[in-house]
Amino acid sequence: MRKSTIWLLAGVMVFAFIGLMYLQINYILIILNTQRSQFEDAVKRGLYQVSHNLELDEISKLLNDQLFIFGKKYMRGGKTSIASQRINIKEQQRLSIDGSGQQLSTKLDINRGEIDSLSILSPSFGKNDINTASRAIQDAMKDQYFYYQNLLDEVIQNAMKANEKPIDERIDYRKLESYIRAELANNDLALPFVFAVLDKTKNIIYKSPDYNQETLKNIYSQILFPKDPANNLYTLQVSFPTQEKYVLNSNSFIVPSIIFTFVLLVVFIFTIYVILRQKRLSEMKNDFINNMTHELKTPVASISLAAQTLNDTDVNNSPHLMEHAKKVISDESKRLGFLVEKVLQMSLFEDRATQYKMTKLDANDLITNIASTFALRVENAGGILDIDLEALDSTILVDKMHFTNVLFNLMENAVKYRRREIPLILIIRTLNVGDKIQIVIEDNGIGIRKESLKKIFDRFYRVPTGNRHDVKGFGLGLAYVQRIITELDGTIKAESEYGEGTKFIITLPYINN
Repeated sequence: MRKSTIWLLAGVMVFAFIGLMYLQINYILIILNTQRSQFEDAVKRGLYQVSHNLELDEISKLLNDQLFIFGKKYMRGGKTSIASQRINIKEQQRLSIDGSGQQLSTKLDINRGEIDSLSILSPSFGKNDINTASRAIQDAMKDQYFYYQNLLDEVIQNAMKANEKPIDERIDYRKLESYIRAELANNDLALPFVFAVLDKTKNIIYKSPDYNQETLKNIYSQILFPKDPANNLYTLQVSFPTQEKYVLNSNSFIVPSIIFTFVLLVVFIFTIYVILRQKRLSEMKNDFINNMTHELKTPVASISLAAQTLNDTDVNNSPHLMEHAKKVISDESKRLGFLVEKVLQMSLFEDRATQYKMTKLDANDLITNIASTFALRVENAGGILDIDLEALDSTILVDKMHFTNVLFNLMENAVKYRRREIPLILIIRTLNVGDKIQIVIEDNGIGIRKESLKKIFDRFYRVPTGNRHDVKGFGLGLAYVQRIITELDGTIKAESEYGEGTKFIITLPYINN
């Protein structure tokens, strides 16, 4: 699959995912706003009912007090007292009496009907007796009417004067709290709340223990006794510390939805990453196969040519040509063996454990032996090898064969990637850092660019060398090095400046003798 096709598919997936996310976020916001609006409406209904309940309580209290007062007057003065009260308030209540005349006459007509029915049932019941009973009933009902009329007038007058009382005398705050809790429960809002009562200047008259106006959010207000004069109004404020949590819990599907969306996003990104990585690895493998094919063709051709030379009868008479053909066959066979060994290193990267033969050895002695073997190659390249062994604790536990290959690979890279215009300087030194030993291999070669430095330990990756084609390799050496060092409980890192050289730092735990 071409890279442009992959990016096209990725773009379509990104567009679809963004559209899905946009719709889902809008849907969630609409639900949350609707839930908050319903919450606010329920709170306002509850607080309005609380205010109404307080008004009913106040009227009920005034009515009870007035009944008690009128009861005493009635017991002292009897019906005469009531009649006198009726006369005293007759002028003041003329409009009320006139407005209520229709209801009173209706009641009297009903009672006359009852009396007439009694006369029909009892023929002995005389007309005078009927008139007398009718007048008695009329007088009793008038007395009762004026009694309650006067009672209600007194209650209304007291209610109109109630706003002159301090708010503490008009409200029982414990009862107010119980009203709030009950009305919220009636509106399916059983959650914690705090409240306060404020005067017209927004000074707090009373507040619940946890009420803090500066830290609370979403405070709901309701006027208490709204018919009081404007200069004497009090406000009830209620807030819910857990309101947002309550709204979110009411829409519990939102959290799983967000989690699943996030998981989908992670899977999508990981899928794109795997596709691009696999494509890059595929390209590296193709380069590796092409490079390997080219590398194998050269020694095979050389061996084939040497074999043809040996088959020539004239060569048998020339010892010099015979030795040359033998040397070519020997050298190219070694080269083929080296190439095969490089390919076999790939087996280390399969998903199976590598068997190591762990041995205690002195890192300083091992480096000295390797340096003595490698020094000739450095000299042939026109360079010098400098060894500085400062580590006092240098005993390590490693696989000798693999660890030797690691050091050879790093030193071989220093020779391969040297600058031709200046002599090679290869430095190997050891030092102790804490409870570990560091092995530093540093050169003054061509160096590595920063964008390539983080990829040099990847399989099949080779640092671009411009138009230079004299450096052979398959991109496996440093990947092999990192794998071995990691499995020996160590670390390796590279530091480099392009055009100045490269430094590899191997860190391993040492063993106290």
